[in-house]
Amino acid sequence: MADECFAHPRLAAIYDPLDPDRGDLDAYLRLAEEFEARRVLDIGCGTGVFALLLAERGVKVVGVDPALASIDVARAKPGSERVRWIHGDATDLPPLRVDLVTMTANVAQAIADPGAWRRTLRGAREALRPGGRLVFETRDPAKRAWEEWTRENSHRVTEIPGVGSVESWVELTEVDGPLVTFRWTYRFAADGQVLTSDSTLRFREREEVERDLAAHGFVVDDVRDAPDRPGKEFVFLARRR
Repeated sequence: MADECFAHPRLAAIYDPLDPDRGDLDAYLRLAEEFEARRVLDIGCGTGVFALLLAERGVKVVGVDPALASIDVARAKPGSERVRWIHGDATDLPPLRVDLVTMTANVAQAIADPGAWRRTLRGAREALRPGGRLVFETRDPAKRAWEEWTRENSHRVTEIPGVGSVESWVELTEVDGPLVTFRWTYRFAADGQVLTSDSTLRFREREEVERDLAAHGFVVDDVRDAPDRPGKEFVFLARRR
């Protein structure tokens, strides 16, 4: 199930204005060019930012996400007719033969359940043509990123056209081994409504991810640094055997 920040219509509608800097996607665009990908599956496409960037470049894109509210936001954007949107996950896909499968931002970590993770890797492999690539990022657990997830570090007030002022902040709620749970709070000044969204991410060690990929028919060609967060994340470049 999708977290409320993606699944609640009011929160999905403000997701992009609250996170307008998507410079993290530049590296994925460069990889799509490097691999000469003409057909891409974007797992966890959210509000469609990356899928639409690819479509603008003439790439045929399928975007899949379990949060219908986020898919609705994506479908309402200019150029959305160039993308095939699917409400679901990597187990709900039609037959595909894409050149590249992506999971940008926190998508891979948000698939915290081991069974769901295995099914996602299986679905990604089935969607790829032989030799096609899977690319995703995950935070290095050793950097303990969650220690910075505090109200003091995250509190902000954002003015959103047509919505008004929205106050938001995050607070860490639990660390249980590789699972880290946190809560975002949103307060809408227009009517005083307060909404919350709880999320759990799984912090996987590099060796664990490499084993999982090998077990599901992938060869790891490279593990790179994230250009926008150097030294903090692993970017996996895997190829379907």
